[in-house]
Amino acid sequence: MRGVLPVVLAPVLLAAAIPPAGAQEGPVPAGALLAKVRSCHPVSAGRYRTDDGARADIPVCGAKGAVFWKADLDIDCDGRPSRACNKRTDPFFLPTTAFQDSAGRQLDSAALPYVVVPGPSKTWDHRKWGVHGGGVVAVIYRGKVQYAVVGDTGPTDLIGEASYATARALGIDPHPVHGGADGGATYIFFRDSRVRPIENHREAVRLGQSLARKFVAGR
Repeated sequence: MRGVLPVVLAPVLLAAAIPPAGAQEGPVPAGALLAKVRSCHPVSAGRYRTDDGARADIPVCGAKGAVFWKADLDIDCDGRPSRACNKRTDPFFLPTTAFQDSAGRQLDSAALPYVVVPGPSKTWDHRKWGVHGGGVVAVIYRGKVQYAVVGDTGPTDLIGEASYATARALGIDPHPVHGGADGGATYIFFRDSRVRPIENHREAVRLGQSLARKFVAGR
């Protein structure tokens, strides 16, 4: 039996030394993504404000395969009415979103993580940079990464807004009136990406993690 023992154990030890399949394909840490967007090469013709009355100092930045910006995170509660998002909870509530789900319904801000992009203008036109409805976005806040989709458009001069569900997933107060974050949010849009159907959040996460790995690797 002693002569057989090394033969039996060798495969077991070898197997233990080999990482399981996909071990290098886990979630990309927030720090790795932020390291790729430390510097900004502006691709917008001007800059945006985060709120009415604020100074316009937020540019849209370009990177290989992506565009990004760093701003606050205001709560967009528009779209399909829900218990959390309606005319009673949000005085500025609108029952529509720029993009709809596969059944033709307005998106549900309380259920679907999505991001709002500024409406097309001379300052910047998201469509010309491969950012479309259903495109994948990595939203980073205080060490957390939430993958979302482009779900709505907003004013042409404001930037930094995401759905109730996005804020909640990031640990931000999602209330449409007193919630949100005053700053510290980073939005990375992976160009020419598309989640189909737009409401499939699991697919947004799967595709987002894959694109994030490529982005960090510089591919």
